[in-house]
Amino acid sequence: MFGKKRFGSSKYKDIDPDEIFLDSQNAPKFDVHQLEGRLERPISKWAPRLVGFFFTLVVLGFSAQLFSLQYVNSSLYVDRSENNHLRHEIIFADRGIVYDRNGTELIWNEPNLEGEYSIRKYSSLSGLAHVLGYVAYPQKDDKGYFFEDEFTPKDGVELGFSEVIAGENGIRISERDVFSETVSESTTLSPKNGKDIILSIDSRVQHNLYEYIKSLALSVGFKGGAGVIMDIKTGEIIAITSYPEYSSQVLTDGVDEEEIDSYVSNPYTPFLNRATLGLYTPGSIVKPFVAIGALNENVIGEFKKIISTGSIRIQNPYDPELFSIFTDWKAHGAVDVRDALAVSSNVYFYEIGGGFEDQEGLGIERLEKYIRAFGVGEKTGLEGLGEVEGVIPNPEWKKENFEDGDWRLGDTYNTAIGQYGFQVTPIQMVRAVGGIATNGLMAKPKIEMNQKIDIKEVGVRINNHYFEVIREGMRQSVTNGISSGLNLPFVKVAAKTGTAELGVSKKLVNSWVTGFFPYDEPRYSFAVVMERGSRDNLT
Repeated sequence: MFGKKRFGSSKYKDIDPDEIFLDSQNAPKFDVHQLEGRLERPISKWAPRLVGFFFTLVVLGFSAQLFSLQYVNSSLYVDRSENNHLRHEIIFADRGIVYDRNGTELIWNEPNLEGEYSIRKYSSLSGLAHVLGYVAYPQKDDKGYFFEDEFTPKDGVELGFSEVIAGENGIRISERDVFSETVSESTTLSPKNGKDIILSIDSRVQHNLYEYIKSLALSVGFKGGAGVIMDIKTGEIIAITSYPEYSSQVLTDGVDEEEIDSYVSNPYTPFLNRATLGLYTPGSIVKPFVAIGALNENVIGEFKKIISTGSIRIQNPYDPELFSIFTDWKAHGAVDVRDALAVSSNVYFYEIGGGFEDQEGLGIERLEKYIRAFGVGEKTGLEGLGEVEGVIPNPEWKKENFEDGDWRLGDTYNTAIGQYGFQVTPIQMVRAVGGIATNGLMAKPKIEMNQKIDIKEVGVRINNHYFEVIREGMRQSVTNGISSGLNLPFVKVAAKTGTAELGVSKKLVNSWVTGFFPYDEPRYSFAVVMERGSRDNLT
């Protein structure tokens, strides 16, 4: 019993041969392309070893890089992280070049060896400063960063045409270290340089006009002066200058502090452009406009004479014993309108302006109407240079400015000869006198050649013959009147001078001359004022 082997107790039962043969025929019809019934080979022992080796290399590579970053090169990257940074740097655009009408450079650019922007250069000819102006360069802080990224225009065409000539800055991104050494850089936006402009002025004429005004001021004792020459057909300003002036180059460079301080402290205000911003009592240069109004309104005929004995007296309406006396600069005898313009008779213009005895006068309303018709007292519209309006006295103006605001006949008399509160600019007068030369066509002054021509008629319809009469009187003033200094052999000039008394003492005067040339075919008008000269030096 103990030695007997029991086959029936095995946990495996016998496999019947029929089962083997049945399975080989795939009786259940299993999909033989799937795993059912397929014999799979075991994975090679090298496969997991290769995968493990690959991952080992990756881990070693990252570990080596990490070791390099944290230990070997850590100080290098820390330094670079702390000291290197990206900067958006400005690429400064060049401002446009400014030329005169002959193509002469008046403002241009030169390379700056010590900075990021070009240096602005100005013509050395005198008389140009107030037209050209000056700029201030972009400024940096103490760390070398620009806190101003544009040129700052200060005066003249640099300011007036800045939108045209300024250009657009570009941008460069650069990486720099603590020593400002460039590590890398790239340009993301290229600069666009400003446009060039051509001015209408002739720099040679302007220089000579300025030197004449300067010489006259120094020899006679005027505190300043200004002059304008304009093409009456186009409005182009050929010359426009003001004395004294500053140096555009000195102010732009900003280095010569002593010279700059002298400008600031100069009592004769060299920063003032007297040609467009200076207001002056006009005196007798308004007489042509008063005369044309009197003719056009039939207040007086062109041949009627008025006798000047040197003054007229007006009885005080409240006290017959008292008289107000209005003087002429001399007794001229009997003069008609042409003679009155030639010799500048005050009495003649008192009477046609305000009336006297049986002579009708324009009166202040019509007087103002004709003066304003030629643009006097108003801005001319000149672009590129600043302007101010003027003053033509009238009853409303007097009420606003005087405690005793009643308008009197004497106020009309003084206004008719360009005195009292009358204030005008040279640019206004050069346009106005051009209107007389062209039978009432007034060109808008312009200083840049590409601006369109803008011409309008005077504000009142005037008989062309009366313009001719006034021109004859202004020509007579040159040939045998008080403007004889302009009787030149090479060109015929028609002119009107004026002397405006200043202050209560009347010891100081403004001296004017306006006119046009050539007389037979007018093309240019001019106006020159000399400021605050001694009456004694003029006699």
